[in-house]
Amino acid sequence: MLQRRNLSLTFLDFPPVKPENAPLMLMLHGYGSNEKDLMQLSPLLLQGMRYISARAPVFLDFGMFGWFPIAFTPNGITVDYDAAADARDKLIVFIRELISEYRPSGNKIYLLGFSQGTVMSYLTAFHAPELLHGVMALSGQLPGNSLQAELKPELQSLPFLVMHGLYDDILPIEKGRQANEWLQQHVRDLVYREYPVAHQIPEEGIRLVRSWLEEKVPQTERKA
Repeated sequence: MLQRRNLSLTFLDFPPVKPENAPLMLMLHGYGSNEKDLMQLSPLLLQGMRYISARAPVFLDFGMFGWFPIAFTPNGITVDYDAAADARDKLIVFIRELISEYRPSGNKIYLLGFSQGTVMSYLTAFHAPELLHGVMALSGQLPGNSLQAELKPELQSLPFLVMHGLYDDILPIEKGRQANEWLQQHVRDLVYREYPVAHQIPEEGIRLVRSWLEEKVPQTERKA
């Protein structure tokens, strides 16, 4: 596993044995975490893929980063929407850099986000679905209406896997259910699951991500 800084975001790279044109998954951590967090999942997922975990650009504290500023208030989490739009644009630039650097299969990537990283995954999917093979949205929420662009036709055929904890005390289960309801109306390939956990990824959810990837990533493209 290597830490790299040669592109616009710092990231960890977990390459397959034969990295040329391997399918690529980009992992987006949650608010207050860092690039090491989700990378721990890579050995448990589909072998033969390249796993890249990006560090969010906003420094919060030692070892803690965010994609855009938020505030925790008695009425819930408030968002700096201008900063979120800027973060979205930076992430799309980074994805284009990854595609140019690594030439993954189909010149597209898979996105896996957790919490605020899921918001970033949705923002990317809504604005640049042509760059993606699929989205795994874990314990997150849809972005606000002001951040949703005019939807592109490619979004309809983009596969989504969404999961949420029933006892999530950071982003309540209603956030997951709202995303499920919205996606049912806008995409053709959707898997939605709820688990009896808090704001976390359960072992059963990790197994579901792996099986979902086994279905979506052609065997001929895996490089292990």
